[in-house]
Amino acid sequence: MREPFNIYFIGTAGCGKSTLTAAFHEYLDNEGIDSVILNLDPGAEDLPYEPDIDIRDWIKLSEVMQEYGLGPNGAQIAAADLLALNVPEVKEVLDKYDTDYVVFDTPGQLELFTFRESSRKIIESFGRETSMLCFLIDPMLAKNPNGLVSSLLLATTTSFRLGLPMLTMVSKCDLLSAEEIERIEGWSSDYQLLFNALSDEVTSAQNQVSIEFLRAIETATGKSGSICFVSSETMTGMEDIYALAQNIVAGGEDVEPR
Repeated sequence: MREPFNIYFIGTAGCGKSTLTAAFHEYLDNEGIDSVILNLDPGAEDLPYEPDIDIRDWIKLSEVMQEYGLGPNGAQIAAADLLALNVPEVKEVLDKYDTDYVVFDTPGQLELFTFRESSRKIIESFGRETSMLCFLIDPMLAKNPNGLVSSLLLATTTSFRLGLPMLTMVSKCDLLSAEEIERIEGWSSDYQLLFNALSDEVTSAQNQVSIEFLRAIETATGKSGSICFVSSETMTGMEDIYALAQNIVAGGEDVEPR
């Protein structure tokens, strides 16, 4: 039985991780490609999909709060660290599936996955060599130069922190106009245009900080980035996620439907 390929959807709260997880699972299903959804958010309440494997079967936020005498925020942090302790049992369940893809829905708060050491252990346990990240940028942030730079900084930090191939994407692109999408595409493919957009705005401390952040990103990555646009509403961009995944795992060859 071949190892499945793992895709982790990561981003700030409210950026659309869960709905995109459901949409990509549906896309794979429509293509005749088998996948399972694994929910890694112990604090999730209502999900737009039925997870095949759910970390809430092992960790419940209310129980963590009660057992450790923590408030909601402290319990979220504790639960994120407890994930690593339960990974062997979760993987034992996952190994029973003969599937091509595992689609991971990560905790709502970005820092609970990106900046906890437990996340590295989770990635290693499920297979680093067969994994990639999808970093979602909120569309309302992306259409503003300062907001886009802040989002790119988070994406770059996440990439370096977790050390996996990553696709950066603007989610909920159906909420953007064609002109806004074209502008964001220009900014992301040519940082000089983004520098110019920051310089054209009224000079402020925020602009100056964003310019320095953008210089740091350019120095760290050595080039302008590329951003794709996705929407769970219109199913836009699903093929971009699949194409990168297949390029990583199979050199661009399609999965043969089971």
